[in-house]
Parts: sequence; C-alpha cells; structure tokens
Amino acid sequence: MKRLVCAAVLALAPLAASAECRLALALGLDVSGSVDAEEYRLQLDGLAGALLRPDVAEAILAMPDAPMRLFVYEWSGAASQRILIPWTEIADEAGLRAIAGRLTGAERAALDLSTGIGQAMLFGQTATRRQAECWRRTLDLSGDGESNSGPRPREVRDALGDLTVNGLVIGTPRLAETGDSAASSLRRYFESEVIRGPDAFVEVARGYEAFEDTMARKLLKEIQILAFSDASGDQ
Repeated sequence: MKRLVCAAVLALAPLAASAECRLALALGLDVSGSVDAEEYRLQLDGLAGALLRPDVAEAILAMPDAPMRLFVYEWSGAASQRILIPWTEIADEAGLRAIAGRLTGAERAALDLSTGIGQAMLFGQTATRRQAECWRRTLDLSGDGESNSGPRPREVRDALGDLTVNGLVIGTPRLAETGDSAASSLRRYFESEVIRGPDAFVEVARGYEAFEDTMARKLLKEIQILAFSDASGDQ
C-alpha cells in the first residue's frame, strides 16, 4: 500500500518544466475480472510494443522543443486504480524504451474485479489536471465491457472540463469473420457514454491479440489530430 501511495504522490507532483508540452496523454488500462492473466500480459506488452514502433516513436519524438508527457494506470472497480507510469516527459528514444521496459516488467496486482469506468475517468481527470500547461490533454480508456460499479460514465463526462476522452474497445476475435456484435455494441456504448471532445473517437481491437496494432493506430491518430489542430490554429 505504501508503494501505491508513493506512486500516486509522484504522479501528481509537478514535473521539471520544459519549454513547452504539446500533449499530456493519460492511458487507462482495464484490468477488471473479465481480463485474464494472458490478456493482461497482451495488454501491457502490446502498449509497450506500440510505443516502440518506429512510426509511433518518430511521431512522439517529432518535436523535441515541445515533448509529450505520458501517464499510465490500471483500473477496475470504482475504488481500484493503480499507477504504472507516473507523469513522464518523453525527451528521447532512451526515455521511451525505459517506459516500455517498466510496462513489460509490471506484474498484476490484486484489484476489485468489477468495472468502474466512471471512476476511471475521474481518476484520469485528477491526473491530467496538473498538466494544464500542455497544449492538449487527452485521456484514453481501454475496456472490454460496460461499467457496472461506481458512477455511470455519462454522469461524470460533462464535468471533465476541456479533457478529451478517447476509447479503445476490445472485442472477441473468434467472431471477427462474421462481425463481432458484442464489440459493435460496446463501441456504441463508448461513443454514447464515455468519449468526449470535438475530436474524440473509438478504436476497436479484435481481441487482445490485436491490442498492439490498435493501440499503435490510435496513438498515431491522436498525434496527427494534435498536429492538424495546431496547423489550423496558425492559419
């Protein structure tokens, strides 16, 4: 418990200020009871792999004078969140590899088995609130089911200020050939209940085996949205 408290304090402590911060990105990973040990590993290793893909790494490191900041946490029930990566400014490839190494080395902790998406959103908001100097603040929530504990997502969504919330829905691979109706339903749920912001979107992974590909695609889209917004604002 002491380690978790210390991690939370570090996560909310101010970073050494850089000249600029273009994006504060918080990633919330679903570790509720529907996620087994193999899927847990695929999710964390998939995020690490996505961050290290050459095109993603290049996009993250493209503006050294205005680096990105990353925060990663796990969530399950309304009272269960755990910080994996406190706010970290990504200045170079070595820093990116260090983050990936911490993700691949993380071990699962015992958390509530229920699914508290609303509280996961509030946890992400609290974390990003201290990054107000960044040009853009974005929260990503990955999940394979609807919320069943704590506040409903739509009850907290409008209280998140200017925070953008995107979603990564994890479906069932065995139904990919005929169309995964469960994934389609969950996507609609995230679109109507969870995501917010003018550029918000949902990506769908056809099973945890596809998590890395989907995460890489989502990261690139978020960085491209940021670049497009900046270019539009300069006109």
